[in-house]
Amino acid sequence: MIRQRTLKNIVRATGVGLHGGRKVNLVLRPAAVNTGIVFHRVDLTPVVDLPTDPYAVCDTRMCSGLERDGHKIGTVEHLMSALAGLGIDNLHVDVDAPEIPVLDGSSAPFIFLLQSAGIEEQAVAKKFLRVKKEVEYHEDDKWVKLAPHDGFRLFFSIVFDHPAINSTATKVMVDFAKHSYVRDVARARTFGFMQDVEFMQANGLALGGSLENAIVMDEYRVLNAEGLRYSDEFVKHKVLDAIGDLYLCGHPLMASYTAHKAGHALNNQVLRILLEDASAWEIVSFEESNAPAAVAHQFGEFALSF
Repeated sequence: MIRQRTLKNIVRATGVGLHGGRKVNLVLRPAAVNTGIVFHRVDLTPVVDLPTDPYAVCDTRMCSGLERDGHKIGTVEHLMSALAGLGIDNLHVDVDAPEIPVLDGSSAPFIFLLQSAGIEEQAVAKKFLRVKKEVEYHEDDKWVKLAPHDGFRLFFSIVFDHPAINSTATKVMVDFAKHSYVRDVARARTFGFMQDVEFMQANGLALGGSLENAIVMDEYRVLNAEGLRYSDEFVKHKVLDAIGDLYLCGHPLMASYTAHKAGHALNNQVLRILLEDASAWEIVSFEESNAPAAVAHQFGEFALSF
């Protein structure tokens, strides 16, 4: 069977919170089967547990966060994306601040941490959320759609009136029957504009933002000396975010995702619309022998070698 996964060992990291600008200590710990991904605010007494839940999502303007009883943990999407990409089902995430450290603005450092800890298969079947009928959400000229598919693929298009972005690909398709999360998605960084960063910092936001953890542009060009990591890094980062946002449903999706100009808020809305229609989805598990080829390619035993 295609099994659930957790970590073999505890792993730690320290970084800066993107919005608060303060030092954050992060600990990733193995978890028992069927635990899911659970965040723990260990700086609070008593410790506050925040399980992944699309109905607990908050702060979708600039990141995806979770809230419980007035306590928040923000900027979870890059870590959640890495967990989805490596098929980690069960994990405890301890953090001593109200946000996950941004590290380099992509999922690559989280991939390194997870692979350094080692990934362990567990003796229980992985549970997939399979989309059975199309659902969508529109907001002005922005939209997002989930449709049935025997695997997981994402189509994304962006529109920005900026020469640095328009000189790159603004549409992308990532199909995990063909593509590797680690190779093709994980290194895409978040991005922003210098004038916006200056405005946000003046208003107490993005205090940890820098050229070390984001692609930053002035009116004409990318300011990072090393340039871009992918020729389509801007739209690839939107895919990275979407993978993390969608994994907040608690299970890997079997679906085709299509989005135009979407962000954290729209991703959360389409998840809620899906879950509120019991006829639109089901939970399924697979033996290796009867799994759809795309699922076996992404999550089968050989996929652990990445």
